[in-house]
Amino acid sequence: MPHGRLITIEGIDGAGKTTLTRTLAAAIAERGIEVVALREPGGVGLAERLRDVVKDPALAIGPRAEALLYAAARAQTVTEAVVPALAAGRWVLLDRFVDSSLAYQGAGRQLGVAAVRRVNEFATGGVEPDRTLLLAVSVATGRARQDSRGGAADRLERESEAFFERIDAGYRALAAAEPGRIRVLDASVPAAALLAAALDALADLLGGGRDA
Repeated sequence: MPHGRLITIEGIDGAGKTTLTRTLAAAIAERGIEVVALREPGGVGLAERLRDVVKDPALAIGPRAEALLYAAARAQTVTEAVVPALAAGRWVLLDRFVDSSLAYQGAGRQLGVAAVRRVNEFATGGVEPDRTLLLAVSVATGRARQDSRGGAADRLERESEAFFERIDAGYRALAAAEPGRIRVLDASVPAAALLAAALDALADLLGGGRDA
């Protein structure tokens, strides 16, 4: 049984990760590859409950507690969903993964990328993405897209523009450090163009199908 691929999709809030995860999963499945689409935090029961906690604007959550809650949710998703799917030869598309914590808690909360990385190495047991698609949009564009959705903002969405600027800078630093794994895509383009760019960024992995 061939081992599957782990593809993660990253970016600031409003970058279009959820939409791309859905359309990309469908496009990969059309190529005869079994694919599982998951989100973080979430994907399994415990992680979904922790998602409700970390997003609740009524709760006061310190930066270190926040980082640990995300890592705990990630640990359960990896154990319960990601590792079994990969072992079965499936591709896993994950809407956020470790890079989110490095950017949001490491850079945004200013806990330090190295410290947050250590916590997440323990949480994931060393599971790493085969490819990461970083959706790049300006902070202003991301926030405008969030506002257009309507509904109440969650705990993180209520943060300042400076917080999201630090996150954006954190993502750019990660991409510069790992250009082979992290492919930066212009997420200001229409959805169809973004999907085409994502497939192009995965072409080397898709070329040989499941055994690639």
